Amino acid sequence: MSESSSVPVRPGRRAEFLQRMLFGAVYGSVLASALAGALSHEGTDPGYDAAWVTLSAVAAAAAHGYAHSIAHRAEDDTHATASAVRSMLTEWPLVTAMLPTIAALLGAYATWWTEAGAVEVALTINMVALFGCGVWAARVARRGWWASLRVGGVDVLIGLFIVIANSLSK
Repeated sequence: MSESSSVPVRPGRRAEFLQRMLFGAVYGSVLASALAGALSHEGTDPGYDAAWVTLSAVAAAAAHGYAHSIAHRAEDDTHATASAVRSMLTEWPLVTAMLPTIAALLGAYATWWTEAGAVEVALTINMVALFGCGVWAARVARRGWWASLRVGGVDVLIGLFIVIANSLSK
């Protein structure tokens, strides 16, 4: 066995970007759904809840980026602080994926609808996002449309699990 075959090959820039986008979209959608599902709908301030979800999104992205930085520190020759900041900033897709949930909660804060309605809208949007991410990932992997739709359907099961858990817990 040659030495070159035992060295892991990093994906190209485009592939790495797509992986980050898909990871962030899925992770952010699931996290936003779980946070929205955990909210109490009676007597709470939807503005506070939107701020809490926003802070959680930023904290999760920062923690994930920092963990990547720590894990790759042995490989990286750059200064540790610069590497950590760069790694945290690349987690923006996770935060972006949580924006529909934040927007729905802000809509409840503006009294356009109830907070329970905002959570239902957020869970629905996040399930659609999970389906889209599954289809997108399968299409990028050059699967056919039928196989891609099945992958998207399986990804929706994650969202349905959160919806069912939310229903059962209340």
